[in-house]
Amino acid sequence: MSKIKTFYQCQSCAYTSPKWIGKCPDCGSWNSFVEEKAAPPSRNAPSLQTYGKPEAVYLHSIEGTDADRTSTGIKEFDRVLGGGVVSGSVILVGGDPGIGKSTLLLQAFSGLSKKSGKLLYVSGEESPQQIKMRADRLSVNSDAIILLPETSLEGILDSAARISPYAMVVDSIQTMYTQELLSAPGSVGQVRECAAKLMLFAKRSQIPVFIVGHVTKEGTIAGPRVLEHIVDTVLYFEGDRGHSYRILRTIKNRFGSTNEIGIFEMSDAGLREVDNPSELFLSERPRNVSGSTVIASLEGTRPLMVEIQALVSQTNFGIPRRTSIGVDFNRVNLLIAVLEKRAGMHLGGMDVFINVVGGLKIVEPAVDLGIIATIASSVREVSIKPDTFVFGEIGLSGEVRAVAQAEARLKEAAKIGFKRAVIPAGNALKATNKEGLQVIGIKDVEEFLEAVLR
Repeated sequence: MSKIKTFYQCQSCAYTSPKWIGKCPDCGSWNSFVEEKAAPPSRNAPSLQTYGKPEAVYLHSIEGTDADRTSTGIKEFDRVLGGGVVSGSVILVGGDPGIGKSTLLLQAFSGLSKKSGKLLYVSGEESPQQIKMRADRLSVNSDAIILLPETSLEGILDSAARISPYAMVVDSIQTMYTQELLSAPGSVGQVRECAAKLMLFAKRSQIPVFIVGHVTKEGTIAGPRVLEHIVDTVLYFEGDRGHSYRILRTIKNRFGSTNEIGIFEMSDAGLREVDNPSELFLSERPRNVSGSTVIASLEGTRPLMVEIQALVSQTNFGIPRRTSIGVDFNRVNLLIAVLEKRAGMHLGGMDVFINVVGGLKIVEPAVDLGIIATIASSVREVSIKPDTFVFGEIGLSGEVRAVAQAEARLKEAAKIGFKRAVIPAGNALKATNKEGLQVIGIKDVEEFLEAVLR
């Protein structure tokens, strides 16, 4: 009988040590080491040879073809995937508990079942009766969807080889285990090994595999980062429990663009697509109120009109507070310093609160002008005209820099009904189609504040 080896492994980065240590020398995490057991693989363990062994081929002998995509019937889901599901791809879907991951995939399977063959839904957390209850609520009734309550990876692969489905869902990867490891399900070793075998299965069989991943308290998918490196596509399902809509964001995609988003609204009948998200984010925008600005943001290839609000008030403490929701905190502090140095605005004794309405997170630099305008509007108690929107990047010397895809932003704003755009001079000079808007090009912060607050 083979001897079982014992070691300690960091649950954050998979670093191994022969003895327990308090701080991981690789990633710096404290108290993250857990005892693991490793045994030689069993000779009776099932293999992936059902689909044959891969063969080495010359590059010039391979025929170049476009990726064969299948639509799920959900336009927003197809958008973040790059146009549809690619054969043999491995897609990781992460999100907070109860955010709607299983609901989304069940609805996607309902759409796929109308255009493809059998579909396998593997659940390690719910019974078939529980999934049936959700399917009835979503009005999903397809003869092509097969439910498999299983947590053993070997049993899942055997069933998949026997059924030969068009696509497969594994919900969730943290509940799966392989018999080749003695550690508990959800540990670093099990998550990594199960994901690697599922990836190998997908590539050899050309069956797309959707993997559901749990999210930690820090907002990242549980397990090592290697899990995200293994798969082809990483999707994060975001949303605030105080709002009814959900945002599906692409973090990684080998078959399409990254930072793409799909927007859904959660209802009693499941997730519904939002065709015009700009109207959704601006539906309750106040008029003629200081501290409110609309910016034209770009998420992937989609332009969005988003409202940014600011509240600036005299501080009651020795150190003023700086709070930002939806935009980078350090970026806000940088822009406050630019306002003080380049525009002569005294904010050293002021509390500054910034919020992107609707819970959307904006990471692109084009949001800079919106933050500047919102803070200045709140300080001076001057409202910005409701038909005005802005976008642009700001440098440390106060100059306003051009951003990408300016014409797409102008087109989206004109469609919503805006009349006036205050944008970088570089974008204003190059814009060939201004969509009937009054476009004002500005070069620095002082000129910008004069244009939007007059």
